[in-house]
Amino acid sequence: MALIRKRRLTEQQQRRIQKQHKTRQEEIDTSNDLEGLVVQHYGRQLEVQALSTPLEHPPKPSVAEGEPEPFWKPIELNSVWRCHTRTNLELLVTGDKVKWQADPNTGLGIITAIHPRTSLLTRPDRYHKVKPVAANISLIVIVFAVLPEPAPTLIDRYLVACADADIPVLLVLNKSDLLKDNDPILDMLNEYQALGYEVLITRAEGNLTELRQRLDNETVAFVGQSGVGKSSLINVIVPNAAQKTNIISENSALGQHTTTSTRLIRFGENGALIDSPGIREFGLWHLDLEKIDAGFSDIAQFIGHCQYRNCTHTHEKQCALKQAVAEGEILPRRLESYLRLVEEITEAQQKN
Repeated sequence: MALIRKRRLTEQQQRRIQKQHKTRQEEIDTSNDLEGLVVQHYGRQLEVQALSTPLEHPPKPSVAEGEPEPFWKPIELNSVWRCHTRTNLELLVTGDKVKWQADPNTGLGIITAIHPRTSLLTRPDRYHKVKPVAANISLIVIVFAVLPEPAPTLIDRYLVACADADIPVLLVLNKSDLLKDNDPILDMLNEYQALGYEVLITRAEGNLTELRQRLDNETVAFVGQSGVGKSSLINVIVPNAAQKTNIISENSALGQHTTTSTRLIRFGENGALIDSPGIREFGLWHLDLEKIDAGFSDIAQFIGHCQYRNCTHTHEKQCALKQAVAEGEILPRRLESYLRLVEEITEAQQKN
């Protein structure tokens, strides 16, 4: 079967389409719009939590005596509604603040507009297309644990993604009850702290007061390997969250996926927690080399000081990065993570 190439639109055609979308949007009656928050994504449908109620509630249908009671869902503050979106809207994600309209007769709603985002966390999918994960995040919590064994390269990838999205980071070492004396994972935690990252040690069965206080009034995304205890932490912080948990696979020593879609859970008066599906790899093929450099602040300061402009930082003798490693100014594993990412980005650019 022949492949159908997607027709490229000229700038004039794109402007005409955008004008048509704007005109259609202006024709929509927005007098009944409500404020809402996307709390979960289900393919073409989304769950929206009502952040406001109408000035005048629609009247409930009257029922004659003897007739069955018709379906009716009242529009209440914080109630959750399954919604469709207008066709002219961009792809919505968990955390988006929107305007929407409710139909009490069906219990369904429709999203009519999206508010400007303060931040957007993205990652490429298997087809190397950029996929939004969550919006309006004010803090990303990277969770890792003694078991499954932490992957520093994955943590470094998260840190690069957070730097690109300009979102603050908190590194949480969970399952502290499994720590042993002089555990190497503590050295890794101290290394990240020395690099300027905020760190915290927790266990889901312990006292999470310090973590709760840190998350207060924040919209937080939890990321990390499967099995590190993200959902367990959320269940303790927000007891009514009812996030599914699972045990570590005895055969692979890896976590088993329990969260299947990104979900937002309100926390306190103004905070929210976002639990995302556990992922063992976090591709950054959509970023350029400058953004990779920016994600390694400890390495970026030495870039450009090598003897050769096209230094690969692998075999050259007069390499500023290798010299910084020898002098203890760059961690060897951090340089290894950096070079691995640079190689991936370079290969991806060559393929394209």
